[in-house]
Amino acid sequence: MVIAHRGASGYLPEHTLAAKALAHGMGADFLEQDVVATRDGQLVVFHDLYLDQLTDVATRFPARARADGLHYCLDFTLAELRLLRVTERRRKGSNTARFPGRFPAGTGTFGIHTFEEELDLIRGLNRSTGRTAGVYAEIKEPGWHASQGVHPGDRMIEILHSFGYRTPENGFYIQCFSNDELRRVRARFGAELPLIQLLDLGAPTSRQDLTNIASYAQGIGAATALLLADRSIVRTAQQLGLLVHAFTFRADELPAGFATFDELLVTFVESLGIDGLFTDFPDLV
Repeated sequence: MVIAHRGASGYLPEHTLAAKALAHGMGADFLEQDVVATRDGQLVVFHDLYLDQLTDVATRFPARARADGLHYCLDFTLAELRLLRVTERRRKGSNTARFPGRFPAGTGTFGIHTFEEELDLIRGLNRSTGRTAGVYAEIKEPGWHASQGVHPGDRMIEILHSFGYRTPENGFYIQCFSNDELRRVRARFGAELPLIQLLDLGAPTSRQDLTNIASYAQGIGAATALLLADRSIVRTAQQLGLLVHAFTFRADELPAGFATFDELLVTFVESLGIDGLFTDFPDLV
């Protein structure tokens, strides 16, 4: 399973509609959406809680930063966010591109869009091309959002339901790093939701830990570093009936010990036997 990580983000600025359209055209099986809330209760497709590394917000709204110097999506209405220009990701606190060889930073006319607008695009492309790409949405930082009085997970699932995404057969997954949030939405919205527990390096992954995950989720989304540190995780998880989707595969940022992107793919797909992967380069995978 090839999951386009924030779209075809190796070629176009992440989470833009252009990046999603390109990923669909490249044949990705699923397109990923990170979803965060706005001040007026809308959900937009954006990876970070704050806007600074990906937009010109500091220029357009110089007086709207919080005490930490960052401009948070939640402090802006959708109408205000639509005024911003999205660019290639920059390194935190600088104007240097995070990936220098990608789409030129500071160029283009890309913008922020809502979760509904992205689902409309996917539905339209699925119809016009005759090839179905699924939805793979993440509830971003539910604890932080809750501390601000917002619960984007509930609204995200309500929107998915309104577009016909209800069971695994409809071609979607909901992912989150918070096991509490996944358990909560499972209890509220029912057993048919296809849930993926995200696990970063250092996450507990004993057989008992994975057994606990299997009680509420269909799979794990695991960092490549985690799976390389303990290669038995894939086999154990699959024995427990869990899917294993690994993140994130970048041709321009290889893990230590790998000389080529193909070598990385062979290790995870053929040797470890993962079920799917998140990649910035769906065409190469």
